[in-house]
Amino acid sequence: MRISQREKTGGDGWILALLLVFAFVLITIYFREGIGGPLHTARRGVQAALAPVGRVGYAATSPFRSVGVWVGDLAISRSDLEALRRQNEEMRQRLAALEEARQENERLRELVGFVEARELDVVGARVIGKPATLWEGTITIDRGTAEGVQTGMPVLAAQGLIGQIVESVQHSARVRLITDQRSGVGAMLQSTRAEGVVNGSIEGEITLDYVSRESTVTVGDVVLTSGMGGVYPKGLLIGEVSDVQLNDADLFPRIQVRPSADLTGLEEVVVLIGVPVGPEATRGGE
Repeated sequence: MRISQREKTGGDGWILALLLVFAFVLITIYFREGIGGPLHTARRGVQAALAPVGRVGYAATSPFRSVGVWVGDLAISRSDLEALRRQNEEMRQRLAALEEARQENERLRELVGFVEARELDVVGARVIGKPATLWEGTITIDRGTAEGVQTGMPVLAAQGLIGQIVESVQHSARVRLITDQRSGVGAMLQSTRAEGVVNGSIEGEITLDYVSRESTVTVGDVVLTSGMGGVYPKGLLIGEVSDVQLNDADLFPRIQVRPSADLTGLEEVVVLIGVPVGPEATRGGE
């Protein structure tokens, strides 16, 4: 016999009503009986029996909960990642600017100390042009005739002599370095006072030439300007002897000199204007 859908729905309704009534009766009895009543006792027994199952289930789902937390954190990190990257870039730029300012201050303090210790009358300048080729031994500075810079004036760094002004216009000047092949500087050894001429070369190295064979020259000897020729004042530091060779057939010892100033990394210099300006110093009067 076939049962209609209406009959099925009606039977299910009666069952649901009976279950609700039964649940209501149990709740009423539960709240009216004491703690030691049968329903309370049964509830405690069921909880005790299911406790191990609950612990196992909690432990089993713990990794999934951890993954959920990690995924949530990851989503937050991605949303903030771009902002953090921008902040990091700004911090790097600020640190770079501060480091550049610190290094510049150190160089300027060295220059000021160098000038004050020798009571020199100078004009400070920045290097605005470097040699265009390996064979060009000149630089350009941002001071010229408007600031009192004239052709022939010596130019120094904090570590010592670097060259001489060979051309000056209103607001810039060209400096021939002591390493230039056309440069010549009257010099002497500090220890023995033996005199010679420091010459540059096409390779950018400098030598102390025309020193007497009878003079004692050792590696490490300090080389200073001698003041001869009227171009450079006496006593400016040029460098130190790095190598000495003397053969029987040589008229003079071959003396290599290491410049005291780093001529490849110049950024700030001073022009010595407190001395009479002599002719441009060149090798052999070139």
